Amino acid sequence: MYWDPMPAVAASAGLPIVDHPEAGRPLGPPEEYLRGRWEERDWRNVPGPFYGARTDSCWVGREVAPRHVVYEDEFGSEIVYRQPGNAGEVHRLLTAAWNDPFRAYAADGDTHWTLPLVSEWWAGRARLTAWIDAVQRQWSVSARADERENAAGLKDFADYVAGGLEGQLRAYGFWLDNRRPPQPHDTLPDLHL
Repeated sequence: MYWDPMPAVAASAGLPIVDHPEAGRPLGPPEEYLRGRWEERDWRNVPGPFYGARTDSCWVGREVAPRHVVYEDEFGSEIVYRQPGNAGEVHRLLTAAWNDPFRAYAADGDTHWTLPLVSEWWAGRARLTAWIDAVQRQWSVSARADERENAAGLKDFADYVAGGLEGQLRAYGFWLDNRRPPQPHDTLPDLHL
């Protein structure tokens, strides 16, 4: 089922930063640090409200949101590979966004994604899974501990694409068309073009 994270985003100012040297310091208003631009988002971000768009390469996002963030292999930018499913996960993802000195995360995906765009993204998943597989294989045997750790995140990403993501995207597509979560009697849209 789809859960709308935006009320948790709106209520996040003042929550303490987690799992960071400045833990306890409060998050500011989201509009101060969620400034990523849709046209600059990384194509590997999973459809949903949150995405990374030319973030920094400091590799901090997985430290606070390991079930939601992985790093790409060209610049080290952060990718949102799993949208949050509860307020605690939103808090962790917002802490990752707050840590980005480029302020290049965003949470305005709902204003841009449409069911046809989600279907198009899903139809291109072979490119995504090929990228995940290649980088995961390379980094899983890296001499660098941070690359090996990211390889574990990429494995989780691959598992999510293989099982679970399609249902989440179908529920998100329903949300986009109806602006309400699907109920048990609702038919979810098909993602196949």
